[in-house]
Amino acid sequence: MQTKMANGAHHEILRWRREQLIDSGFSLSAAARLADDGRYDLHALIELVERGCRPELAVRIVAPLDDKVAR
Repeated sequence: MQTKMANGAHHEILRWRREQLIDSGFSLSAAARLADDGRYDLHALIELVERGCRPELAVRIVAPLDDKVAR
């Protein structure tokens, strides 16, 4: 029972993160990928876009240092 509740909460958090990113102008695919990757600071991404940064550039700026592939 505990695992089901934890999984449900985890899915709700991912859904919320995805919705926030989509509402901020990120594509569906980027929002899904970023929502699931806890290395990205959701608030930093959204703030950059709100200040006029293109979503693609915001992802590159906030990308984790260990991320070998430029996105």
